[in-house]
Amino acid sequence: MEPMDIVGKTKEDASLPKGFTLSESFYFRHEFAIWDYMTTMTKIIKEMLPPDVRVARDTQDLLIECCVEFINLISSESNEVCNREDKRTIAPEHVLKALEVLGFGEYTEEVYAAYEQHKLETVDTVRAGKLSNNIAEMTEEEALAAQQRMFAEARARMNGVGTVPPKQQDPETEQKLDC
Repeated sequence: MEPMDIVGKTKEDASLPKGFTLSESFYFRHEFAIWDYMTTMTKIIKEMLPPDVRVARDTQDLLIECCVEFINLISSESNEVCNREDKRTIAPEHVLKALEVLGFGEYTEEVYAAYEQHKLETVDTVRAGKLSNNIAEMTEEEALAAQQRMFAEARARMNGVGTVPPKQQDPETEQKLDC
């Protein structure tokens, strides 16, 4: 018997759009992934070309299909490299090795540089988020008070009242929290 989280539905069924079966779900996810590739690649194509250059829809589709095939090829070879090393997770080193195996070794330096740049940008973004939000330094009570204040402000905006001044705690409440 499968675990039931939602009355009458298994965990797998609960995550599907209404009316989809598991076999349809695979197709749906695959088509969604392809659509995601297509939107990303269309954006890249438009950004790379001068504004006065137009690309025919058939040409865009062909470029996108080539990119999808390339990604699938690199992913498959990276998986094989990973399996040969008896690893369970594909690491960046596996992707670089796959590029070499497939004859794209001349691009490994550029790919590695892009990977290093991505790591730096990701770390900087995470650090900046932590410093600017000060969430990591908040106590549970402070976080709860901030959440309640934000909810009140959102409710006021939704009701057309305008901005609500931040709620100030009275000193007695602060002393109770310190205890």
